Amino acid sequence: MLDAKLVRTQPREIAERLATRGFELDVARLESLENQRKSVQTRTEQLQAERNARSKSIGQAKQRGEDISPLLADVDRMGTELEEGKRELESIQAELDNLLLNIPNLPHESVPVGADEEGNVEVRRWGTPRRFDFEVKDHVALGEQHGWLDFETAAKLSGARFALLRGPIARLHRALAQFMINLHVTDHGYEEAYTPYLVQAPALLGTGQLPKFEEDLFKISRENEADFYLIPTAEVSLTNIVAGEIVDAKQLPIKFVAHTPCFRSEAGASGRDTRGMIRQHQFDKVEMVQIVEPSKSFEALEAMTGNAERVLQLLELPYRVLALCTGDMGFSATKTYDLEVWVPSQDKFREISSCSNCGDFQARRMQARYRNPETGKPELVHTLNGSGLAVGRTLVAVLENYQQADGSIRVPEVLKPYMGGLDVIG
Repeated sequence: MLDAKLVRTQPREIAERLATRGFELDVARLESLENQRKSVQTRTEQLQAERNARSKSIGQAKQRGEDISPLLADVDRMGTELEEGKRELESIQAELDNLLLNIPNLPHESVPVGADEEGNVEVRRWGTPRRFDFEVKDHVALGEQHGWLDFETAAKLSGARFALLRGPIARLHRALAQFMINLHVTDHGYEEAYTPYLVQAPALLGTGQLPKFEEDLFKISRENEADFYLIPTAEVSLTNIVAGEIVDAKQLPIKFVAHTPCFRSEAGASGRDTRGMIRQHQFDKVEMVQIVEPSKSFEALEAMTGNAERVLQLLELPYRVLALCTGDMGFSATKTYDLEVWVPSQDKFREISSCSNCGDFQARRMQARYRNPETGKPELVHTLNGSGLAVGRTLVAVLENYQQADGSIRVPEVLKPYMGGLDVIG
């Protein structure tokens, strides 16, 4: 959430910056609500002062033996008006809060300006796409020819956009997740966490999925109890570990990593990537989260992106890094890098990781702070998150990039210890 004072005092400047994201800030509505709030607040403060003075005069009049019933009636009337003013003020503030909760983060000055993905800027590439001397198969054909990848049974169980993995592919999927977790813990200094897959609304409000993106979530309603939501990413549960906390500066940076399933309704993805494992309702991801001092967050973003890149480098998968433009960034991000891996069957790069600096945007929603050692006062932390990596999409990339003419799959060197020493599957 943006700083309410900043939005209140510089609405037009904020609107201009948000316009680069394709977001139209309703400045007129914002100013109207703020004027109403000020007016009601001033009126209630004046009324409270007048009521206090009138209450004081009742005691004085009583001492003089005067009839105080008119004064009592006046005080009662003022009390009723104060209650009405309080309710009106709460209603206005609730609308202002809701407006603020639906405003995306401000893009950092280093973010390229653009309307959509066409405005993204390639930062670097690594590796050279392999040249095949046989007809390339996609991951669906490679998996189905051995019965390892079963979409038909998955559909029988759960409907569209689910996959059933069996045998060596299920093992390869698990090996990828274990390899990623071990790398981030051992080499990159993250603390492994196992988090709940079900969270309540405040956690999703804190990281920015609610209220704006509720249709993308799977919700479990419960009678007489708070609703549950299946996590769309472990970012939600990991980042909210510090919600409502004041962290000792000596603990920073805090670096978490977790391997979890993720659940997304893909409400806006009708007709997109309907074949295969690219866009699923349920998928696994290894998620990295960092909680840092504000002055260190952009340095941390570069490091986190490098952590995700290292996974692809060790798997020897060609990829490129993009700096996302203003119009293509996620709601909570102030700056984002996307990693795109080479997918031979599509003859193009596809997203496999997003690494984002959210600045103090999520921290303000969560009230996650640290105690500044110089001032001794609590200040908002900065939060970052990144995929390290999406396991299913990495599996797709491995299957397609390591395929052989007979449909078998070479096992990447770095995964062989996790695959019992197997060189080839299939």
